Amino acid sequence: MEVAAAKALKHFVIEQRDYKIHSVGQGYINTTYRIQEGNRTLYILQRINHEVFPDVPALMENLRTILPLLAAEDYHPISFMHSKARLPYYKDEEGAFWRLLTYVPNSVAFDFTNESDIAFEAGRILGVFHSCLENIPATSFREVLPGFHDISLRREEYLLVLKQAISERLKSASKEIDFAEEAFSKLDVGFDNLPVRICHNDTKLNNILFSKKTGKALCLIDLDTVMPGYIIFDLGDAIRTLANPVSEDETDLKKISFDLEMVSAFLKGIKKSKLTLSDSEKQAIPQGIALMPYLHGLRALTDYLNNDVYYQISYASQNLDRCRNLFCFTRMVLEN
Repeated sequence: MEVAAAKALKHFVIEQRDYKIHSVGQGYINTTYRIQEGNRTLYILQRINHEVFPDVPALMENLRTILPLLAAEDYHPISFMHSKARLPYYKDEEGAFWRLLTYVPNSVAFDFTNESDIAFEAGRILGVFHSCLENIPATSFREVLPGFHDISLRREEYLLVLKQAISERLKSASKEIDFAEEAFSKLDVGFDNLPVRICHNDTKLNNILFSKKTGKALCLIDLDTVMPGYIIFDLGDAIRTLANPVSEDETDLKKISFDLEMVSAFLKGIKKSKLTLSDSEKQAIPQGIALMPYLHGLRALTDYLNNDVYYQISYASQNLDRCRNLFCFTRMVLEN
């Protein structure tokens, strides 16, 4: 794949040098590389998963709309380099889509944390992100993944796969299948009373960059899922990875907890950003905190029962382990 990456890199309008290309293992969907000159990273090159995002031009048009607006004084800008065809992406001879974006120097991302300062900063930068985009009409955006956080749609997908799953996997996931039914009845509520905003829709902690020098949050990354949605999706998804001290790949469920102090720190960060939430949005936050880990767990369970066709995995039961982790956290939230 590094050979394909090297070929793709030559099609972007940058100074052609003897760059080093290093694969970045983080991420379930796209394939990512660091582009270095010596020991200095200059760019991030990504092969966009065309199976997950079938309309890449629409996706990149969404990003072209928002990136100039994400220019607050305390928000670090990110930009895409154009290809020689004057597009913000390059499509190779095999039909794969590539994009090249600027690297944010002296930055770091965390998979999980137990530090309240990080939770506060995550809330603050998410509030800044939403403040920058709050005046964009949602109708101007393409919904690149229709129904991404629609619990009814995710349940339909799950039930379809459930009927076709092999007996061995059904047996292994029997407890998770039972919990999927139990929790659905508690979480299947409508949000029609909430305003539609332009949301990130994938605000897990490692999609936020922090300064190595100051500890301040700099910006959000992995913007492919930016599209209309409800802010409780973004709040709930961020809290999912902040209030649990371990990653979703942790298999020892005894290590999982629901840390309300981290939730409080995160919400204080939102308040610091001066983002204005409606009364209905504030009231829906607890529902969002439970909904998002459930949805992610249900998607992992669906993929496991469907023989792991969506998420990248490193061992056979990884999706089931993710599901167990996320459902364990969901149960804790519902019990609080």
